[in-house]
This record gives sequence, C-alpha cells and structure tokens, in this order.
Amino acid sequence: MTVVAAAYESGEGALDVDRDFYRSLAETRHELVDAFEIPIRTGKAWTVPEGHLCRLVTVDGPQVGDLNIWNAADPRERLWAARTRQLQRAHVSTFERLWSNLPFLRPLVTVTADTLAGYGQDADGGRVHDLLGSRCDPYVNRMLTGEDFDYHCHSNLVRAVLPYGLTEFDVHDVLNVFQCTGLNEEDRYFMKACPARPGDYFEFFAELELLCALSTCPGGDLSVPMWGPDAGDPLEVCHPIGVEVYRPDPALLRDWRRPERAAYAGGHGLRAPAWPS
Repeated sequence: MTVVAAAYESGEGALDVDRDFYRSLAETRHELVDAFEIPIRTGKAWTVPEGHLCRLVTVDGPQVGDLNIWNAADPRERLWAARTRQLQRAHVSTFERLWSNLPFLRPLVTVTADTLAGYGQDADGGRVHDLLGSRCDPYVNRMLTGEDFDYHCHSNLVRAVLPYGLTEFDVHDVLNVFQCTGLNEEDRYFMKACPARPGDYFEFFAELELLCALSTCPGGDLSVPMWGPDAGDPLEVCHPIGVEVYRPDPALLRDWRRPERAAYAGGHGLRAPAWPS
C-alpha cells in the first residue's frame, strides 16, 4: 500500500519541538499551585500562568472532557482545532501542540505527558484525545431528539466562561480529552467507550498565559449512546475530572521563550499589493 505523505511539512523545522526540554518537564516533580475537581455534567474555567503545567486526571473512572483554550490576555486568540489537525494529528499526544487561530498562529500548549499514549489505534481504527469531532450541544440534541437538555458540553462551557467576560460566541471547537473516536468505512465519525482508568492523565505546558475551560461530558465514558435506537441516560457512567496546575523550577525554563505570533506581514489588508508582472 502506498504511503501518502502528510500535507503540512516544514523544511525549516517550524513544526519541530525540543523533546529534551519537554521531557525534562514531564520527568521532574513540580510545585502544585492549584487543584480542584470538576463534577459530572458541569464545566469550569481557570487560568494557567505562562510557563506552568496543567494536568487533567480521570479521578475515579473513565470520563471524556471537552477542552477550550484561549490566550488569557486576549481571548480573540484561541484554540484552532482544524489547523491543529493539519499541523499535528487528528488525535494528539506527547510532544504535539495545540495551535491558535489567525492572525496569531502559534502554539498555545505543548503536550508533555499522556498516560494513554500507548493506546495507539485499536481494531476499529479508534484513537484517543480527539480533534475530529466537536462538543455536544443542545441545538443538535434538539434537532435529533426534539427535546431540550441544558447540560451538554457547549452549555457547560458557556456557563463556565461567563465570569471571565466571555459569551457563547467565544466557545469554540474542542479537544475531546480521553475520548476515543475515528472514521468508519463510510467515512463517518464514530465514538467508542473511553479507555481511561482511575489516575490516567493528560498534561500540557502553557506556552503563554491561558484561560482554559473544561466540560465533563454528560455522556460520561460514552459507553451508552446518547442518540439513536440504543440511546439511554449515561448518568451511571459519568465521573468527575481533576485539574492540577504546577509551577516548574524557573531554572528549567532558563532557555525557554514564549512563541511569537505569526510573522506574516498582513498583506491581504484593504489595499492589495501589485501583482508582479
């Protein structure tokens, strides 16, 4: 079978990461500066200082979490799921980055540790930590079922960011942490039961000061379909997710620099440049 090359490659190393640096962060104990749990079917927003680590933990059972990320200083800059799929993968893990939208286009975070990194691809083509899909929302739910339900991830994220001055229009496509998904033979999106176990975690390094928001998905571990002929109430398979924020030793960050926003000069503005003859 022919191996098709990835579309986005850089001969100048623009997509390379310093694996030794991020590995050193993952392998070193750090000062815990914040810790809390997000209860089932709710959402919470929090800040992660620049140069800190944030860890999401399946506290007492498998649970999917829908994650949004913004630049805390300018929330117009936020996670760009589609471009991250192209520059990295459709399912991310250690040493991969989550990129921001235009005109910023820079890494918001770099994944430093993932206890599910060895899951790989299962027999159905499923992989974990999904950027293929988006958050569940009450609008689609109403369309599919004719009923209103106000604890979908979109709803939870909206409520979570309101205290930070953001609105529904700021909620964006997510990273589905711990979620196992893929495309079937008909090229249609599928979701499988979350393979995480108590104590599994997904950890990332904040490349700049972040505002994060996470919803504990009302589908829980997704072992019970939320729509279709076999749908049921997944309440019994819902679990909280823990959040931990760590401050590394400043000595570890001595050579680290926050990424600069995109260097493109913005020539697509109101006055177009003359086309070379």
